[in-house]
Amino acid sequence: MALTAKAAITVLTNEKARKTAGWVIVAILSPVIVVVALICSIFSGAAQQNVSTVELCFHGGTIPANASAEYRTYVTEMQASFSELDAAVGEINAGFEGEESLDINQVKAIFYVLYFGAAQPSQEDIQAFADCFVTYTEGTRTVTTTDGEGNEVETEETYQIPHLVDDLSQVYENIQTAMGVTVTPSHQANAGSVYNLIVYGSATGGSGGWFPGAEVPFIGADGFCSPIGAGWESVVTSEFGNRRDPFTGERKGHTGMDLAVPTGTPIRAALPGTVTVSQYSSSYGYYVMIDHGNGLSTLYGHNSQLLAQVGQTVEAGDIIALSGSTGRSTGPHLHFEVRVNGERTDPRYYLPTTGG
Repeated sequence: MALTAKAAITVLTNEKARKTAGWVIVAILSPVIVVVALICSIFSGAAQQNVSTVELCFHGGTIPANASAEYRTYVTEMQASFSELDAAVGEINAGFEGEESLDINQVKAIFYVLYFGAAQPSQEDIQAFADCFVTYTEGTRTVTTTDGEGNEVETEETYQIPHLVDDLSQVYENIQTAMGVTVTPSHQANAGSVYNLIVYGSATGGSGGWFPGAEVPFIGADGFCSPIGAGWESVVTSEFGNRRDPFTGERKGHTGMDLAVPTGTPIRAALPGTVTVSQYSSSYGYYVMIDHGNGLSTLYGHNSQLLAQVGQTVEAGDIIALSGSTGRSTGPHLHFEVRVNGERTDPRYYLPTTGG
């Protein structure tokens, strides 16, 4: 065992050897070394073969034929737990009032780091884990029921309303209390890396640069600012209107314009206004909405980070978020909407063209 561990560590500290070893490390070595190899390879940005372990757990796929029985068990158990997490989070998300929702990838990333290669929690404990990300308040509503004589009667009932816990440190405290585990700084850092890997394709979350021209605001003669800078016309990947849905392949209406920009590109407010939404949703990911008055509002979706707060007053060109690929997204881009009295309209009518 000691010799095997030493050999594994030697491989992991040599860049060429890491890339050559590939699945041999994660498929053949003992369970303890599998976990060591996995963590080292993911968070040093090395061997793509080992990163595939995370992708197998999150997205499914075929486990390599030469994988050890222990490794196969770890992956299949995590996949089963993820299915239960999907159901638990789905139930919580159904209870939100408004457009709030839990980020399922964040929930899974933390769960993965804590439980990959370990005994999996029960279904009841998995529900308790998901509940660590929310708080609840009690609401009342009127429901119509049928009494013993067949008459419809209205009665009041109470129900639980979930609310997101915005402070991640509080989430970790909740997990420690509810699950009886210790969440170390290393766990937290690794969970962030797993999340970035799944959402952005890189453990660092970055893509190596901004969209050219994003450094300064690009504002037209009418005062409307491009959310990503000059030259936005060159990165339009999906127009407003009818298109083929990238997930289903079916043709349906697209409510905004997609602008392909690297993760971390600054996103700027189109006009002066007040931030009305700054939160996560399962479709838009992390998104911001701004009310500009006179029935005009704009939406900025799929961001990696939100910088503007609800109630904040912004000016045209102010940075309100950093671009990303959160929510229902196939890659880093900005989904930009313009709404007039709540009705979506083509952003091309408003965006400044290159040259002013």
